[in-house]
This record gives sequence, C-alpha cells and structure tokens, in this order.
Amino acid sequence: MRQATITRTTSETRIEVTLNLDGTGVYDNQTGVGFFDHMLDQLSRHSLMDMTIRADGDLQIDDHHTVEDTGIAIGQALVQALGDKRGIRRYGSFLLAMDDSLVRTALDLSARPYLVWNVDFPSAKIGTFDTELVREFFQALSTHGGITLHVDCLHGINSHHIAEAAFKSVARALREAVEPDPRMAGVLPSTKGAL
Repeated sequence: MRQATITRTTSETRIEVTLNLDGTGVYDNQTGVGFFDHMLDQLSRHSLMDMTIRADGDLQIDDHHTVEDTGIAIGQALVQALGDKRGIRRYGSFLLAMDDSLVRTALDLSARPYLVWNVDFPSAKIGTFDTELVREFFQALSTHGGITLHVDCLHGINSHHIAEAAFKSVARALREAVEPDPRMAGVLPSTKGAL
C-alpha cells in the first residue's frame, strides 16, 4: 500500500496530509487559502495521487507558514508512501502548455533535494495570494520529499496561468516518477544500492 498520512503541528500551523500514490487524482484540500487549494487540486488531479489536506494556519499574519508547512508535509508523506522506492521509474519530466504559459519540469526522486527555479511572475499577487509563495511551496516539497526538482517557465504573461502550469507540470512529472516500472519490479532504480 503506497499510502501515507502525515500530521505536522507547530506553533504556527497544524497540517494533516493523506496521500495515495496509486489513486485516480481524487482530492479534498482545505487550507483556508483559496488559490492555494486550487493549485493543490491540480497537483492531485494531474499526478493521479489521491490527496486530502486539512490545514489550520496563522492566516491572520499571512499565507506563508500555511503554504510552506503544507509543502513540508506533502514531501514527508511522499517519502513515507514511496518506502524504499523499489520498482519505481524514479525520474519524470513534462512540458506543459497552458494558454500563454509554457512550463518545463524535470525531477529525480533521488533523496538529494535540490531546487532549480527559473520562474518569474509578472505580478506580485494572484488575487490576494503572494506569487513568491509558489517557489516557497516547491522548495519545501523538494527539501522534504528528497526531490531534485528543476522548473523552468519558458513563456508566460499571466501570473495565474504560470502558477497553474507549474503545478500541473510538476504533477505530471511526479506521476511518471512514482509509477511502478513493469521492467524493474522489486529492483531499486540506482546502481548505488540505496536511494
């Protein structure tokens, strides 16, 4: 069963994430941050990972802690659900077009976190959501999920489209990377003997 539930509690947030890698993209995400919920829904739907998230954060301050801590908890859930990573594809990439935006993602479930983020937003906000938090989410996901993650925005003029294309592109790359490889059943996808 490639599933996990993670609860993360700090003085700033309480986050619970339930993740099923072998789902169909069913989601129920409630963080109190509307745009962020929309992005998490995209992450679930396009990765085909079932995801339920409940977040209670210090939104009276701003959205930062809720977004970052949700990324941490999803990363931790991903690590737990993957287990020893035997039989997975490990690598994933996707080039995603959404209207004016074109975003390329390449990733490796290597247990060596590293984020390369070449995404610029033309506006500081999408509604009331700070666009800089998109990077903060993926930094947290990469660090706590042990993911080498490269995200490049090749084109884009609308901040909403750019953010959504980034989430969808990462989702599709994750879908590929976590999938069982029928040619590698039970085999670790590394020559090192450990990931």
